[in-house]
Amino acid sequence: MMSVIHRLTAGWLLDHLSFINQCGYEIYDSFAHPRCVTLNTSVPSAGDHCATSTCATTYSLRDAPTPGPGDAVETEGKAGKARYVFREEFFDILKPHIVAALQERLWQGGSEVSLAETEASSSGVEHREGTEGGIGDLVASARKKRKRKCVFNQGELDALEYHTKIRELIWEGTLHLVQEGLKSGFLHCTTTKLSRSKNVVPGHVGCGLAELCEMAKQFPAINDSDHQAVQAIDDETFIPEQDLLSCVTENNSNCAKMIVLMGQKYLVPPKSSFLLSDISCLQPLLNYKKKYDVIVMDPPWENKSVKRSNRYGHLSSWQIKQIPVSALAAPNCLVVTWVTNRQKHLRFVKDELYPHWSVKTLAEWHWVKITRSGEFVLPLDSSHKKPYEVLVLGRVQGSVEEALRISDDVLPIPDHKLIVSVPCGLHSHKPPLTEVLAEFIKPDVECLELFARSLQPGWTSWGNEVLKFQHVDYFTLLQDEN
Repeated sequence: MMSVIHRLTAGWLLDHLSFINQCGYEIYDSFAHPRCVTLNTSVPSAGDHCATSTCATTYSLRDAPTPGPGDAVETEGKAGKARYVFREEFFDILKPHIVAALQERLWQGGSEVSLAETEASSSGVEHREGTEGGIGDLVASARKKRKRKCVFNQGELDALEYHTKIRELIWEGTLHLVQEGLKSGFLHCTTTKLSRSKNVVPGHVGCGLAELCEMAKQFPAINDSDHQAVQAIDDETFIPEQDLLSCVTENNSNCAKMIVLMGQKYLVPPKSSFLLSDISCLQPLLNYKKKYDVIVMDPPWENKSVKRSNRYGHLSSWQIKQIPVSALAAPNCLVVTWVTNRQKHLRFVKDELYPHWSVKTLAEWHWVKITRSGEFVLPLDSSHKKPYEVLVLGRVQGSVEEALRISDDVLPIPDHKLIVSVPCGLHSHKPPLTEVLAEFIKPDVECLELFARSLQPGWTSWGNEVLKFQHVDYFTLLQDEN
């Protein structure tokens, strides 16, 4: 699976969409050939998210013939396979979320800008998207805004200090990777040719995975000694909800499987396993009795915007510390944690969480989000959200002999690397780390993702929304092959 488009000293330019589609979403069972598959050029609206869409799929890929609405493909009685691909429009980030004329000037190698320009760019432009105006207009707009009653608070000062330290690394490294992407044609200076008719993107599909995990707490208690620790997906795709929530589910085959959960259909990639549960029901993962050489986690950090939006559950720092990483980790396990740009969370991971798990912090990497033309999705110096996120890498501390043995086989973790990619338009769909971590771990190791919202081959995934981005509505039925 090749997700890395370019590899430089600074880091990697990734193709997230290509990674998903190379996972092998080919179905050979009865779901591959329903009696009639209706190819519909429309996309279900957000209001339709709880309706099952077994036969309605989207056919919108480049260079593929587009059937008319209502066209049907008869497949009854034919043997073959069906191939699904992730919908491309989720990666059509064609322009920055905040359009800043200032950013274009900087990206072309312009001179340093003043603080007034930066503030105007990051706070004034977002309210005037689509209008024309020079830097002078932006500064004037910023000056008209009501002045803050107080100076920066401590959190903002800490964030500014951190940004100042890493700004140059992110700027220079991203510039070099983007230049390579433009040369190779992976990125495009103009997005005119890339634009397609805008489809309505459902904000949510499927029906309440997290809510289902809450409901599971009302199920009768299961005796671990009597209950199986793992179940394999076979040709029977209807798995009782209680089984999905009480043990690890595996797809050991070389092709994808489609399972039905509460009337919703989810694609499971080959050679993957998962546990759908919340943090209060982790015992099935421990019963699986695997030790992992890589553990990646993306905790739902507690913050004000999450509380206000009520978009998804969040965990306190105390709750995150209760995750039994020590029981799940193999000796010298590589631990990678996604951290928001709040310095409070970064300090917590390095100073409290990792020491609690006997993990030694080794490096801080950054994921930089760009558009398909290579611009930052947000101005780099925005005083609000930044176009990057932090990854903290560390290793579980074992014996000196174990540490020496692993150092002979793999490269040491570099102090800093960039992962540059066009982000998915779906909230919290992080880029794959499989290939970028490959040179720092032994081949064919056991990998675990905690708080996952999607699956990938060769990994065990856990979370109360672990199947979220596997919902069939996020995919397009590309072809039926006989």
